Amino acid sequence: MQLADLHGRRVAVWGTGREGVAAIDAIAPVGPAELVAVMDRETYAAKPWTGRLAELAPLHTGPAALDVLLRSDVVVRSPVIGETHPWVVRLRERGVPITSGTALWMAEHAASTIGVTGSKGKSTTTNLISHLLTAVDHPNVMGGNIGVPVLDLPPAQRYVLELSMYQCADLTDSPDVAVLTSLAPEHLDWAGGEPEYYRHKLNLVEHGPRWVAYNAQDDRLSAELAARPGLPLLPANTASVPGAEPAFQVTADPDGTRQVRLGDQPLFSRTALPLLGRHNEGNLCVALTALRAVGVDCFAERDRLAAALATLPALEHRLTPIEDPSGITFVDDSLSTIPQSAIHAIEAYAGRPLTVIVGGEDRGVDYAPLRNFLAEQEVVATLIGIPDSGPRILDVVKDLHTITTLTADDLHEAVRLGRERTPAGGVVLLSPAAPSYGRFDNYAHRSRVFRQAIQDTAE
Repeated sequence: MQLADLHGRRVAVWGTGREGVAAIDAIAPVGPAELVAVMDRETYAAKPWTGRLAELAPLHTGPAALDVLLRSDVVVRSPVIGETHPWVVRLRERGVPITSGTALWMAEHAASTIGVTGSKGKSTTTNLISHLLTAVDHPNVMGGNIGVPVLDLPPAQRYVLELSMYQCADLTDSPDVAVLTSLAPEHLDWAGGEPEYYRHKLNLVEHGPRWVAYNAQDDRLSAELAARPGLPLLPANTASVPGAEPAFQVTADPDGTRQVRLGDQPLFSRTALPLLGRHNEGNLCVALTALRAVGVDCFAERDRLAAALATLPALEHRLTPIEDPSGITFVDDSLSTIPQSAIHAIEAYAGRPLTVIVGGEDRGVDYAPLRNFLAEQEVVATLIGIPDSGPRILDVVKDLHTITTLTADDLHEAVRLGRERTPAGGVVLLSPAAPSYGRFDNYAHRSRVFRQAIQDTAE
């Protein structure tokens, strides 16, 4: 379904955040018979629905808005509205088509799009792909979950999009190159369960992508893709298979120097990549695989690619160091919403005295992987748990002899405790392993509170 297909139809846009506003602005010009906005409950992201927006699409709120949805020909939902929402269940039973702004946009732009998703690593990989493409004279526009809603993107030769599971779920067209970084249980409340989450996430590859670039080191991802035979797969982070195209990977020379390689050909030193952690080596290899999929000769361009990494724009709220006069390094990893992302953050700083602030919205995620990592690596750290899931995380790791656990009533208190417990030269890492919603508007709001607490607790 394309935007033009909404001409003459009764269309309801469900959600009044930035995605909802973008949908209204895009749909109104195509001439729907009726265009309305629906908000079932107040949310932090809701925009004031007055003036031009109210004229384009009158707003219906509360329980009565369900009737508006049920009499619509098409419902365009915002990402936060999940499959388990009782109104979605009613709409499915009634046979009312549900789509999204991302799906409408992708139907017209799939052939010029690289779409990136994954339970972790998708923001970094999207950023890498866009930046490296620009460096080798492949202009592009980056957007989606990482910034500008797709319906607000300007015309471009190529698009590089970060796509959340929410945005993948309603797609009926795959991007030209689908990029998969990882797969781990997340957003189970939205999807309705772990298998459903994987199905919605991997809907990105179900509609004819030309290539699927993926991280072959992720066992769960590899298994899910193997269960979908016939996909045009391009693995990264794996040894090259005889007879197949060589893969990108990072391996060590005999002297211990790590090199980025294409098959057995060295491209450039790992030191060219300024991002910490082995996981970011993997993200780089997946990004290079995506470049190769759109025709970039990464071996011929290796010098320009290496030079471009030095100017890679930093992602806010992803392992962002904040130096402090006390000698403590505070690290903002507010984008961490699952145990696996916190594991990578801890791994990056485990060589220094370490305090980790964990906890956020409790979606029932299994924290055993975090415990197993801390136990196997014998990480020495203090974990400070904040509401709502913090106490549950601490309960999972409390028997580990290398881990000290503390609780805090809020993020401000956690930062204060972190200052008290962490010596100069150490790290206080905010890597919550949980979403921000409930206590904060979003991950950016959580980050602002963290930074303000650092200032407030400084001597």
